[in-house]
Amino acid sequence: MQDQPPPPVEVVTAEPVAASIVWLHGLGADGHDFEPLVPALQLPARPGVRFVFPHAPRRPVTLNGGMVMRAWYDLYGPDFSRGEDEAGLEDARRRVTALIQREHARGVPARHIVLAGFSQGGAVALHTGLAHPEPLGGILALSTYLPLASQFARRRHPANARTPVLMLHGDQDPIVPPALAQASQDVLRAAGQPVEWQLLPMAHEVSPQAVALIHRWLADWLRAIQRTEDGQQKTEG
Repeated sequence: MQDQPPPPVEVVTAEPVAASIVWLHGLGADGHDFEPLVPALQLPARPGVRFVFPHAPRRPVTLNGGMVMRAWYDLYGPDFSRGEDEAGLEDARRRVTALIQREHARGVPARHIVLAGFSQGGAVALHTGLAHPEPLGGILALSTYLPLASQFARRRHPANARTPVLMLHGDQDPIVPPALAQASQDVLRAAGQPVEWQLLPMAHEVSPQAVALIHRWLADWLRAIQRTEDGQQKTEG
């Protein structure tokens, strides 16, 4: 059983908004978890960005003894030997897809949308973004892994076969083993997905070094958007 989560937390850096970042929290957290990261990223003043931080529904989590908490999907065990929650992952994909469509309806094209996520949220970002039927701006996957990796080749949509992915992981992560993250990026690269992979000296967290890398990656993406916006304005002028 799961509840209906409240509306997402939203932070707008400037108006008009020309880009959106849908950022998914990890197991047991909520949409406020990464809200303080927005000023720390020190993104360019233009274009305006809407950060969307949704809340996962509350559900029992088998790994945690059936405790009810905010979770994008169920976890049966620490090593996936008991399988993966395909139904839960599909539910999460539908929820996040609806958020992408909502941003599109608010005037943000798919290429101006990045999916980001930490831990379980990062898994959902990969699961959703790479199967999306429109090309997205990128996928930011932090301290996470590729769920249902054996199905990746048939699940990935051609529209996002060249979508850039940034994966950052801690070499001391006790929650998501570095070897699992490494194997995930190996699957992506073997399929031709453009992946930037960094194994950093940290645990299951987003360290200052990770923040600096995220800043650089997002800033490059936003500057490209702004160049396009400026070019369109000159043409129209």
